[in-house]
Amino acid sequence: MDKNNHVVVMAGGIGSRFWPMSSAEMPKQFLDLLGTGRSLLQMTVGRFAGKICPIENIWIVTSEKFLDIVQQQLPEVPRRNILLEPCRRNTAPCIAYVSWSIKSINPDANVVVAASDHYIANEENFCESIKSCLQFTAETDSIVTLGIKPDYPSTGYGYIEADLSYPSATNPNIYRVDSFKEKPELEVAKQYIKENNFFWNSGIFIWNINTIINAFKVYQPDLANTFKKLSPYLGTSQEQEKVNEIFPQCENISVDYAIMEKADEIYVYPASFGWSDLGSYSSLLSLLPHDMRGNACVGGDVRLFDSDNCIVHATGEKKVVVQGLDGYIVVEHDGVLLICKLEEEQRIKLFHD
Repeated sequence: MDKNNHVVVMAGGIGSRFWPMSSAEMPKQFLDLLGTGRSLLQMTVGRFAGKICPIENIWIVTSEKFLDIVQQQLPEVPRRNILLEPCRRNTAPCIAYVSWSIKSINPDANVVVAASDHYIANEENFCESIKSCLQFTAETDSIVTLGIKPDYPSTGYGYIEADLSYPSATNPNIYRVDSFKEKPELEVAKQYIKENNFFWNSGIFIWNINTIINAFKVYQPDLANTFKKLSPYLGTSQEQEKVNEIFPQCENISVDYAIMEKADEIYVYPASFGWSDLGSYSSLLSLLPHDMRGNACVGGDVRLFDSDNCIVHATGEKKVVVQGLDGYIVVEHDGVLLICKLEEEQRIKLFHD
């Protein structure tokens, strides 16, 4: 474990797809969706802390309204390392803010950026992949993203097209990126699978702190100048006040558009460790243990009879009995009961609006 390694966890999303469990006040990253006794945020930090970097090198970027939740769930993370966004401005301003913050205390930092709400099945393989990428970025002025070897032609993920003909000279598992692709139509996704050099874009990035800051200076000079002006206030009592002033003025832009699709030295590390962005009840169903009839349950007092291919999430005190359903979502949370066809889960947003 290198003490120059830092991990940034982005935890500002609203995560409304898991209503009634998730809400604007309690997004999915703060929920125990998998029934492990830990929230997705706690699981994310747990796979890094003590393995990739010490806990004092973990950084959380979140909304200011979630500070109390983050501190309650992660009391071991220093308050200095919890950065608060006054408003949502996508991932580029978020990453710029934390990058200048890290550089202010460690100009040699090697950084991993990850979302707070992803699922990783094989954490040992995941850590080995991250360590390999960190060694590469420590030795080169390169940016690496983890590409996930696709299991099926997903239309819900963006894709990375890699040049597999020439691996990096210093790491045979890392390849130059040819292009980034938006979420495709099904027929296009099927073609990507056939061509074998397309990978799901995990949104997990690895870079040296100087590499990413130089990239901001070249490709996003306005953002770079904004956070350079913030530098004298970082770590002081005036930091939050200044952030609250400048953050709303930042362009609302993702790091993919701001940096990744413009920079030259962009590489991908193709990996396979069981990954999901947990974007729906269907994805959650696919990850949970199943009974003989394809049902998955989270909760201590759930009973199913004559039911197939259902997901039931009920962790409260009430006994939940389900009979005669096929392909349904059943969720009981905080006095609200949701019963919805899995194939129509995209309508859940309408239910709670």
